[in-house]
Amino acid sequence: MYKEEAKINCQIFQKQEPVIKDVTDKINKAKGVQEKARFAEKLQEEVDVLLSCTDYKSESLDCKNCRFIANLRKKTTGLIIRAKKLV
Repeated sequence: MYKEEAKINCQIFQKQEPVIKDVTDKINKAKGVQEKARFAEKLQEEVDVLLSCTDYKSESLDCKNCRFIANLRKKTTGLIIRAKKLV
């Protein structure tokens, strides 16, 4: 199955994306909630790099898409971290 990659024309995004993908793969392969939460915390750190981007331009579609994706990832990692506290 073909999986479409995000195409955002930004050097910061292009630099962070492989790191984020690697940590996301580790979350998906982790067996327990504790292990997933550990990687989720790492992912939040990487996503925060994008959310705190000093080159953000509110009129740029690439910046808006990057921030949208980063916010979704941050919310997802937040759910995983909260799930850890329930176990």
